[in-house]
Amino acid sequence: MLIVGDIGNSDTKICIINSKNKIIKKITFPSKNINSSYLKKKIPLSYLKKLDIDYSLFCSVVPKTFYLIKNHLKKYFKIHSIEIKDLKIEKIIKIKVNKKQIGSDRLVNAIAAMDRKKNHIILDFGTATTFDVVIKNVYHGGVIAPGVKLSLRTLVSNASLIPSMKLKKINKVIGVNTLGAVRSGFYWGYVGLIDNIIYLIKKETKRSFKLTITGGFSNLFTNSIRNKAFIDKDLTIKGLVKIAKISKLR
Repeated sequence: MLIVGDIGNSDTKICIINSKNKIIKKITFPSKNINSSYLKKKIPLSYLKKLDIDYSLFCSVVPKTFYLIKNHLKKYFKIHSIEIKDLKIEKIIKIKVNKKQIGSDRLVNAIAAMDRKKNHIILDFGTATTFDVVIKNVYHGGVIAPGVKLSLRTLVSNASLIPSMKLKKINKVIGVNTLGAVRSGFYWGYVGLIDNIIYLIKKETKRSFKLTITGGFSNLFTNSIRNKAFIDKDLTIKGLVKIAKISKLR
């Protein structure tokens, strides 16, 4: 068995993977303001001690949280933890940009999606909205745009007359009140952002792409954008499992 984890700016997702590469347990919690006592509650001692696990593999964009989890797993379970950038990741995917400037989760998503037959754009709705470009199994970089939830929260917190709201799919563009107008601006604004960035990537590279969408808002925009998209909410976890298998960590 293997532990894999995705430590993002907002949330941390830890999964236990069995010998058939299936998720048998998933734990999710906020990435910041955690400590050892909190981890003891979230990662049950009695459960993990029953399992035969030697390694854990993480992608992390919050070093402090990775350090805490790494020490926790080592202290209580004797499990050795590795961050993917500590591996020779270039043996799995060629990287045309500075690896140090690319978030680990973005590289993992690229590895999860890549195959020998297609070029890929990976759209991830996280704290930021990211687009990553893979051409012939080579990572070419991408685009980082403001995250949907973060942008909405910032607007609500800085505008007294705009109420808190849940973003949802809408059909009409013109809002008849403040709530409707803000919902329209965010929904159709992000649809336009997605379509235009993908159009510009295609224009710049002169290539066609398979679009894979992951992250919290995966289902929200799929039917409104112009490009056919494949949704995989566990893309990052699958990428970590793929890396572990190739790197022979299990």
